[in-house]
Amino acid sequence: MGKYKHLFSKILDAREVLRGIKHVTRLDHSSTFSRLSGGDVYLKLESLQKTGSFKVRGAAYAMSQLTDREKEAGVIAASAGNHAQGVAYAAARLGIKSTIVMPVFSPVAKIQATQGYGAQVVLHGSAFDDALLHARETAEKTGATFLHPFNDEDVIAGQGTIGLEILDELPEVEVIAVPVGGGGLVSGIAVAVKEQKPDVEIYGVEAASAASMKVSLEKGRITKVDQLDTVCDGIAVKKPGRLTYGIAKNLLSDVRTVEELEVTRTLFMLLERAKLVVEPAGCVALAAFQHGKIDVRGKKAVAVLSGGNIDMSFMSRVVEKELFRMGRSVRVKGSIIDRVGSMNRVLSVVAESGVSIIEINQDRFDPDIAPNRAELEMILEVPDGQALNRMLKMLKDRGMEFRVFED
Repeated sequence: MGKYKHLFSKILDAREVLRGIKHVTRLDHSSTFSRLSGGDVYLKLESLQKTGSFKVRGAAYAMSQLTDREKEAGVIAASAGNHAQGVAYAAARLGIKSTIVMPVFSPVAKIQATQGYGAQVVLHGSAFDDALLHARETAEKTGATFLHPFNDEDVIAGQGTIGLEILDELPEVEVIAVPVGGGGLVSGIAVAVKEQKPDVEIYGVEAASAASMKVSLEKGRITKVDQLDTVCDGIAVKKPGRLTYGIAKNLLSDVRTVEELEVTRTLFMLLERAKLVVEPAGCVALAAFQHGKIDVRGKKAVAVLSGGNIDMSFMSRVVEKELFRMGRSVRVKGSIIDRVGSMNRVLSVVAESGVSIIEINQDRFDPDIAPNRAELEMILEVPDGQALNRMLKMLKDRGMEFRVFED
């Protein structure tokens, strides 16, 4: 055993304690992401875990270690969403009262889900760290036990059971990439794996605009990042914990970062190719493989998909943007004669070309448009570029000039 023998023992205990409380999520081989990255890529599907993320593991194990008196006093936690649901679910299973402090701008779906598990939700502050401070202060006033989302040995041990499951199913794994917010998940996995197979490379992955662990490791001390501007709300943490920073410093090969559009493109591909719903924070490890931030060419690699609690309105925006980026949805504009039958002629040509209309708008009131004409804007779903060009040519041949509008 190495430096973290005590913590590794806790991880082994957590595996037994959590039987029947959490799922042993499957390790799914992905031919799509293997092809894109050049590696042999497997997905650890914690997005399909109870409550929709890995957080139930650490929360449930930490509460299992409380005394009867502590259970009676209840628990309080701070979370951007997933830890909240994990604590609420585990507390309900154990008959413990739970209070969750969440940032004001937390996704509505996560707030409602947390309440649905029976917790009292308090909204406070604009970021996780604000909620964390308020939760600590409330714990001191009420006597409730504060459950830290990452800087706690029992929480880390619960998350580490993921590492045991990866080795059970893929003992020949060479690279594991893990999303990093405060660092509890990557710390637990690193200890679980490195204590058994020291040669496995463990990488943390952060959003580039919320890279507190990377900055801290580069500076050699825990460093606070004040500005958090990322869609990856589940890992938007201003600074890592003391425990997690130490483990990351000793056990991780590196911490890499991914950009916002890289994350959402991976999210879209998971939806379309793998039929998996994964939240932005849960995608960052796989995004690092897909976009070459971690070289897995010729290696057996696992990306942990840490959560699937995505806001539906946000997901719809991602899908719309990606369809436009890929040219599968396009906006075209043109001018038609403003008289009976003109619109029908346009619709007839579009239908004949094999292109589908998603949305159509007509403007005849703009003062810059001639009185006998109207401007037409169409959002189209196109099977390929050839179909779009065919439609534009057919319209032009009938005296109707349309162009693709990209701005």
